[in-house]
Amino acid sequence: MQKLKFTNYFLHTRQRPDRKDIKMQWIEQVYRFPEHQEIQTDGRKRMWGYIKEADKYLRIVILEDNKTIHNAFFDRDFKKN
Repeated sequence: MQKLKFTNYFLHTRQRPDRKDIKMQWIEQVYRFPEHQEIQTDGRKRMWGYIKEADKYLRIVILEDNKTIHNAFFDRDFKKN
């Protein structure tokens, strides 16, 4: 697996109380095995995966280089088709 990079925005928001408990292994899991993905109009990629331990869907946003994580959060609005 290629080494992931992280934006400064990601590193900063990761300190927020609502995101500090998101484990890096969960982010890597969604990156490697997304259950759903979409390309945004700006070229960034959204990926979702179910995290059993949290009983929630985690969304990650990847930059156009396909290896830099820009955002990661539990998406309470995601509905699996």
